Amino acid sequence: MFMRFIYKFSSPPYFYAISGKMLPWLTALFLILLGYGLYGGLITAPADYQQGDSFRIIYVHVPAAWMSMFIYVVMAVSGGIGLVWRIKLAEIVSISSASVGASFTFLALVTGSLWGKPMWGAWWVWDARLTSELILLFLYLGVIGLYNGIEDKRTASRAVAILALVGVVNIPIIHYSVEWWNTLHQGATVTKLDKPSIHIDMLIPLLVMAGAFKVYYFMALLLRCRNELLEREPNGKWIDELLEKAK
Repeated sequence: MFMRFIYKFSSPPYFYAISGKMLPWLTALFLILLGYGLYGGLITAPADYQQGDSFRIIYVHVPAAWMSMFIYVVMAVSGGIGLVWRIKLAEIVSISSASVGASFTFLALVTGSLWGKPMWGAWWVWDARLTSELILLFLYLGVIGLYNGIEDKRTASRAVAILALVGVVNIPIIHYSVEWWNTLHQGATVTKLDKPSIHIDMLIPLLVMAGAFKVYYFMALLLRCRNELLEREPNGKWIDELLEKAK
């Protein structure tokens, strides 16, 4: 049953139709979550007892860092599916995720630098967490460059999938770097049940912002996948049928 749904969803005309219906709902959900998250994080959340109000950059930095890793895993898994089962939509999901993931990774690095200046006294240090996150950005850029450098897009997708799967090893390094090495980057305070952990009034807006960022990713992904489908199948019969229905 599940595989039947996957194969149906991976059909270009079905995906194009259902994604068009999903986008308005995702947009509304994103705006609601973003508004609530920003209000809670910037206004109602109490100031940190050590960092004061400067900690509030956490509501952009942390969700962006989470998304940078999450999207890379999605890119690698969908690329692997396309590599093994030759599902065109999986290949498109993989490459369409790359630019969005690179944007989140860049945002995480920039906001981390802005946060690090008042906390560490420097814009950048070759900390294990920061360095592995920078490597992640290079992996994203490598995937984008490799895909654009190969003319045949099916061949490019297979090459990209291999690179993405090799780069997955960097994800656990990013996640566990603060535990494996002595770093300036603070340890986990969100997922811990013991002390020190983040206050609930700070945690709820953070999780809401993380939800908003995830919804935004799915919006951007659907839009990019739709465009990529049109570019790959400009003469597809299903496109002619859509144009006929639109008249």
